[in-house]
Amino acid sequence: MSDVTDISAKDVKALRDQTGAGMMDCKKALTETGGDVDAAVTWLREKGIAGAAKLAGREATEGTIQSYIHANGKVGVLVEVDCNTDFVARNEDFTAFARDIALHIAAAGPQWVSEDQVDEQARAEELRIAASQMTNVPEQARERAAQGKLGKWLDEVVLLRQQHVNTDKHDGKTIEQLRAELSAKTGENVVIKRFSRFQVGS
Repeated sequence: MSDVTDISAKDVKALRDQTGAGMMDCKKALTETGGDVDAAVTWLREKGIAGAAKLAGREATEGTIQSYIHANGKVGVLVEVDCNTDFVARNEDFTAFARDIALHIAAAGPQWVSEDQVDEQARAEELRIAASQMTNVPEQARERAAQGKLGKWLDEVVLLRQQHVNTDKHDGKTIEQLRAELSAKTGENVVIKRFSRFQVGS
């Protein structure tokens, strides 16, 4: 079985373009199938991910804006979550999801919604810092180790890659996994469009 770091971003993007599945699901599918794209597509279908993923091509023009204000009144979040129809936008599961995401953003403080929004300069700087910390790692393993550290940084700053802060309620699932589940349940393309996090004094 291929190690996760052997899976290139290009392969992940190609699978994502083909199936519409999330980045993390595509990476896991490729890891589980040793990098075999056809087998990865089958793996996603068997998990029920690719079926919901086909919805990703549908334009999300309806939705809701929800907010969360922390009890101390010093942290607040506005988040926009979109879908395909007004019917789903008014659905309690959908609005509850948006509120839950706002709470998570208040606690976790992500900087970007998805990995493809990450500022290239910030990514390059993190990779440079990671590489500079690899002096005690054998030279042939340094690039892989640096990419691993970069991946951990992305887990911290990208909303869809983060585990929901309420791990007990959500069984340690990532925001992307929760989004995909809601998409499958509603039969619509659920998109976390944007958010703003406000903190007094920052």
